[in-house]
Amino acid sequence: MTNNELQLDWLKCFLAVVDTGSLSRAALEVNRSQSAVSMQIKKLEAATGRQLLSRSPKHMHLTEDGLTLFSYARQMVSLHTEIQTVFHGSELHGKIQLGVTEDYAAHYLTPLLKRFSSRHSEIEIELVCDQSSKLIPLIQSEKLDLALVSRSSPAQGTFLFEEPMVWVGSPYFELWRRKTIPVAVFEEHSLARNNAISSLVQQGREFKIVYHSASLAGQYAAVEGGLAIAALTQCSVPSSLKILGEEQGLGDIKPLEVSVLRSRTSARKSSVDHLHNLIIASLKRAI
Repeated sequence: MTNNELQLDWLKCFLAVVDTGSLSRAALEVNRSQSAVSMQIKKLEAATGRQLLSRSPKHMHLTEDGLTLFSYARQMVSLHTEIQTVFHGSELHGKIQLGVTEDYAAHYLTPLLKRFSSRHSEIEIELVCDQSSKLIPLIQSEKLDLALVSRSSPAQGTFLFEEPMVWVGSPYFELWRRKTIPVAVFEEHSLARNNAISSLVQQGREFKIVYHSASLAGQYAAVEGGLAIAALTQCSVPSSLKILGEEQGLGDIKPLEVSVLRSRTSARKSSVDHLHNLIIASLKRAI
């Protein structure tokens, strides 16, 4: 092997650092020690002859050369996973306990599961659909292997993308014209709820919470029935509802950070490795 030949393990560690933003969190992702991950990055930088990451006390950032390598590294690791799947997919078996929020299930996860299940028919997937505030503790207590959630902290999983939040209302009930706007919100501790209320407070709009529901279907019912307006993820807005904005006197809402979390015990499951890699390769958006 020549001195500048790149090893797959180096690239996996590099991607883990980029995805998680730190050496310590990357170490958990690849099931290695922090010092081992640091050494892999140093070897990769030595092989390329470039500094790939700039280090700050709390975060790691891609340099210009690191950004160039990033897309190639993602493709190489993804292709390696695909080759393994083609030749060894039938050897994978067992159960994966997967959590997802209602918002992201149909739009983002269903297409992935179709691809995964067609190649790994021997793997049983147990799907738990709930709010992020309920799923994150299930990952921490090892009751789930993976979860696709809206995170409240950079320490919660591998960041994938930002999901916009929008105001919605029924076109048949122009509730936004009222002095005091009736609002439907999700359950307490929900990021979507907090972001929606913060937006109204910052705008100085008078509002009244008239409906609480942890269910997306419940939010739809409240809005379509003319009880309230609501703040929903953009991916979950049905065609029957109207997206509201400046024209209706409503400002922006802070977007949600979508991430995939993995439990520590799942590091020993090759089936979870494959699904985890597929989720990241498919949903991780370029930096």
